[in-house]
Amino acid sequence: MFEKLYLTPRTGFIRLISVLVLIAGATASPAQSDSRPAFYSRRNTFGVFGAYSNDSSHILLGDAENRKLLNLGVSYNRRLILNRIINFQYSAELMPVVLESDPLSLFVQNQTSPTAASDSFSSSPPVSCSPETIPYSTVDPVTGTVYSGTLVISCRGRRWVVGQAMSPAGFQVNFLPRRKFQPLLDGHGGYMYSTQAIPVDGAGSFNFTFDVGAGLELYRTKTRSFRVEYRYHHISNNNTAAMNPGIDNGLFQVTYCFGR
Repeated sequence: MFEKLYLTPRTGFIRLISVLVLIAGATASPAQSDSRPAFYSRRNTFGVFGAYSNDSSHILLGDAENRKLLNLGVSYNRRLILNRIINFQYSAELMPVVLESDPLSLFVQNQTSPTAASDSFSSSPPVSCSPETIPYSTVDPVTGTVYSGTLVISCRGRRWVVGQAMSPAGFQVNFLPRRKFQPLLDGHGGYMYSTQAIPVDGAGSFNFTFDVGAGLELYRTKTRSFRVEYRYHHISNNNTAAMNPGIDNGLFQVTYCFGR
């Protein structure tokens, strides 16, 4: 009986190795890899962007019509909150090149009495370019001649005004930061300074600005992406000048982003 239980050194060594292998397989199981995708997010983000609007109208606050706006600038974002739902960031923008375009007034005088005549001239930007016809009739106090006709006011030609702007107070919220395609909301507040008063001569050269927008950010890699947005953009001097019609633009903006 004892002979059957006896193990030779070779057999005992083989069994010992087998037991150790089984123990190692049971206790040293491979680490579980996280199956969830990594975040597409940067702590610090730098951007280069261009934004353009071909027209303005009374969207919300502004009354000046037919204004064009072009912004070229850089941006900086700092990540503040990151979880599986949102990526909340501080956002600031600097625009060293801002071009704002105003239409010019066109006055056409059509005289019908005492003789038919016509004359036209351009003047400063109007608030609105809606054509307006004004009849007139005046009497020369010396000769007693009656002059009558119509004055037609419309727009012809444009002027471009150069400026610069900064929006130091802003935010950006990206949703679903584990995905390469991320919808976003953002908003900014700041100022704009121009070389001439805009949008009319009686307004100021210093204006306040704010915008709110929505868009989509596409990550090509973990550190590089493109943002495409549509923003409501407002310019106003907050009644610090004689006139304050304000400008509302629908602004399309494209930004190339990088950082880490």
